[in-house]
Amino acid sequence: MVLRLHNTLTRDKVDFAPLDPKNVRMYVCGPTVYDYAHIGNARPAIVFDVLFRLLRHSYGDAHVTFVRNITDVDDKINARAAEEKISIADLTTRTAAQYQADVQALGCLPPTHEPRATHYIGQMIAMVERLVASGHAYAAQGHVLFDVESKSDYGKLSRRSINEMLAGARVEVAPYKKNTMDFVLWKPSDADIPGWESPWGRGRPGWHLECSAMSESLLGETFDIHGGGIDLQFPHHENEIAQSECAHGGHPFAKVWMHNGFLQVEGEKMSKSLGNFFTIRELLDDWPGEVLRLNMLRTHYRQPIDWTAHSLKESWKILERWYDDAGAMASPRLGEKFLAALADDLNTPQALAELHQETPEAVAGGLSLLGFSVMSESIAAKPELDATSINHAIAARTAARAAKDFKESDRIRDELLAKGIVLKDGAGGTTWEVKR
Repeated sequence: MVLRLHNTLTRDKVDFAPLDPKNVRMYVCGPTVYDYAHIGNARPAIVFDVLFRLLRHSYGDAHVTFVRNITDVDDKINARAAEEKISIADLTTRTAAQYQADVQALGCLPPTHEPRATHYIGQMIAMVERLVASGHAYAAQGHVLFDVESKSDYGKLSRRSINEMLAGARVEVAPYKKNTMDFVLWKPSDADIPGWESPWGRGRPGWHLECSAMSESLLGETFDIHGGGIDLQFPHHENEIAQSECAHGGHPFAKVWMHNGFLQVEGEKMSKSLGNFFTIRELLDDWPGEVLRLNMLRTHYRQPIDWTAHSLKESWKILERWYDDAGAMASPRLGEKFLAALADDLNTPQALAELHQETPEAVAGGLSLLGFSVMSESIAAKPELDATSINHAIAARTAARAAKDFKESDRIRDELLAKGIVLKDGAGGTTWEVKR
């Protein structure tokens, strides 16, 4: 099986050949942990989980290294912690756990490494020092900035000139910048926000720098695949390339760049003002995680996706039928056409279409590779719980919430949801119903 992937950098589909078949390396930008992740954040989590599974199938579980970071130092985090009057550490620990629970409920495997940015500050400072020493960065008024004009091919990922990037980007205009497009590698911190001592004074890293330092530390100067949402292509990924290649003497950063498309809800851009903004957690309250996963995979990852209630209902019906057909099979296998579709730039819609033509054994094997647990109870199954047991569980969850033990309260809620019990929190307390 030859795996072909669309490379955003070259704008074509290429045969994937890892640098080292015994250590295939992939980095995907993870969440900034200050709130519940929204359903748009679920798309890269699911898409690159499928790729992780396919790479493990092709090269062996022990020969694939997948890094998905956690950004736990950011101005949004600082603002939210101040708003909630809690410590930054408490906020990031809580929201990181929420994210991990949510993507697990969507069927995603844990990455090989899940580094937190604050654990790599030393590596970030070292990278900035190399950039300053090589003339690619400069210090000014407590800041250190990357000099975009020092890299002749800056803009090669988004394929836009500096003038075009200026017109389409929100950039900070500051008197200490040599060029408006120069971006921050290090910035000063006052006493009220996180900061670390550095050659340029007490400060904190810029967002782009974090991913470059973590990927360098865990995957090396050059690795195989870098993924993320299309919204990160510029400026985040463009700036990652610039600073990493300049810090590494011009060596390439990632061989293949992959970006998933945008997500809209019921034909419109997701927005709180439109009332169509949904977190993963909110959707998990109403839909099983595997239904959300299948609904995501029915659209090719590079295409925009329209997230609708109608498509979710269709996905549930499809999955119920497949689970009924394949759930009892003891010898799952993988169909050749199914694998060929996945190998063609993760063509999950075509792979799913092939499953409709396959035997129950091949359906079971295909669903398993895609991250569905076909040997578990059908999603249509109703829980074998009586009202007393449910109410006892709700009481325990209420006590956990009162004690601010949100990890335990979420665990109880998720355990009930897995058994088909949906909890509804309201002014009068918590009620429950059996999911139909």
